[in-house]
Amino acid sequence: MNTSSLVRKLRNFVLVSALALAPAAAHAGIFISVGFAPPALPVYTQPLCPGDGYLWTPGYWAYSPDGYYWVPGVWVQPPTVGFLWTPGYWGWGGSAFIFHEGYWGSHVGFYGGVNYGFGYGGVGFGGGRWEGGHFAYNTAVMNVNRTSIHNTYVDRTVINNVNVGNHTSFNGGAGGIQARPNAQEASFAHENHVAPTSMQQSHMQAAQSNRANFASANGGHPAMAAMARPGATNTAVAARGAQPAAMTRGNQPAMNNHAAQPAATSRGGFGNQGAAQARTQAPAQSHAQPQAQSRPQAQSRPAQQSRPAAQSRPASQPHESGHEHGH
Repeated sequence: MNTSSLVRKLRNFVLVSALALAPAAAHAGIFISVGFAPPALPVYTQPLCPGDGYLWTPGYWAYSPDGYYWVPGVWVQPPTVGFLWTPGYWGWGGSAFIFHEGYWGSHVGFYGGVNYGFGYGGVGFGGGRWEGGHFAYNTAVMNVNRTSIHNTYVDRTVINNVNVGNHTSFNGGAGGIQARPNAQEASFAHENHVAPTSMQQSHMQAAQSNRANFASANGGHPAMAAMARPGATNTAVAARGAQPAAMTRGNQPAMNNHAAQPAATSRGGFGNQGAAQARTQAPAQSHAQPQAQSRPQAQSRPAQQSRPAAQSRPASQPHESGHEHGH
């Protein structure tokens, strides 16, 4: 075995070991670092909210030793009343791209300035608010059936028309979004935060187990860009440009790969936060914009779970930022 091969094996072992530790330390803010940027955010339509109390978490590119893979946007229930989701995001750290894990908290903090759409326009959150123990949805940017969910309102001022068409999925570096936390976001960083729920982690784990979600297989256009609830693949919607024949698991055809829907909303996604850093290094470089590809360094986290709750399909879908939902 030559030296380079040995070094490569040792490096992979370190990366896999770091990933194995991620679940237990997720709440501590473990980061994943990769030597090249994630693909652009795909464009997709937001599925209908499955029921009162569900909050939207935008889709995002996660990373494994096999490369970047798409974690579909999904509606989930928060860990407690009053909490909001701050999406995770990739940021250039000077020698590698680092993933800052998303978290739950009383306020939405900094998520790299990434425009995930559906209320996550790069700063704060305009998709809804808590009112007296109930979540009120802003139907200007959220796809909610107002016949069955009545705690809604309309506020179009939150629609981000500045970054329309900008599907950049990372902060800093060449070609990245040049945004920094404002004073308010900096203060939110010191609040008590809760790690992604077991349902969210299991959703991410399921995404990683599906080869069709990897950028190397879908070219940055996942056939399952978003779904109504974790595990509800029959509600999946495809990204614009996705191959209709894409698979969901192994060689099984996708259960509901509606061909890329060009109609409503905003974009897809990511989030922030952390403290410590499981920094597995990769060759330093700051590419402008990535694309489907290979496999350098460390990665994400596991999980367990699923979720019931049935759901219908509405007639109309909200528009945001002038581009179809999810980037």
